[in-house]
Amino acid sequence: MDFPLYKIKENIDHIEDYKLPQQAYLILKSAIRDLILSPGSMFLEREITAFLEMSRTPVREAFVRLETEGLIRLVPRKGFVVEPIRPEDLQEIYRVIVALDGIAAEAATQHATDKDIQQLQNMIDEQVQALENKDLDGWSKLDDLFHRRILNLASNQRLSNTYETFDDQCHRARLYTIHQRPLPTHSIQEHKAIVACMIAKNEQAAKYVMQEHRNRSHTEILNVLRKEN
Repeated sequence: MDFPLYKIKENIDHIEDYKLPQQAYLILKSAIRDLILSPGSMFLEREITAFLEMSRTPVREAFVRLETEGLIRLVPRKGFVVEPIRPEDLQEIYRVIVALDGIAAEAATQHATDKDIQQLQNMIDEQVQALENKDLDGWSKLDDLFHRRILNLASNQRLSNTYETFDDQCHRARLYTIHQRPLPTHSIQEHKAIVACMIAKNEQAAKYVMQEHRNRSHTEILNVLRKEN
């Protein structure tokens, strides 16, 4: 693997504080999420142990966790295959994510302070700047931060935990298709509309606009993936 290990570690807070199995898990998960380990590719166990500079035991523990989460498929006595991004799987996941995002927007509207609203508006301004600079990868990161901020403002740990169960697959699909979809100008307008609903303290409107936003963007992603399949 040519990608430098330190660059993955840079994106994981306090990675050195974890035991080796957890380090291996977090590094591999990050590499899969960010398409460094590309969908459908096979990797030998010895490649991964050399890349991580670890023995087989912590790496195998990480493999088991990643397979349980549906990110890889283990190949006995060889290594693993990164699970491909399947439209049929995503469609099921999206139905759940749309419901969760709606609940998050509704609750966030109730809890958000003026400072929180300003932070969301600043994120949108940064998204506009990223698009003007034709920085789609930067826009994608800002988009993720915007939605995560709303999820955090919902102040519901069970909601967050359930969301995390599906987020890896959604994140991979967004990155995989970002350069094949229309420019996300609609997303920025929809983000502005969500924040406007939050300012008005209209919880039901925020929920509705969020869910419509997600449904539209999910349709774009699925259309790209279906063309490839």
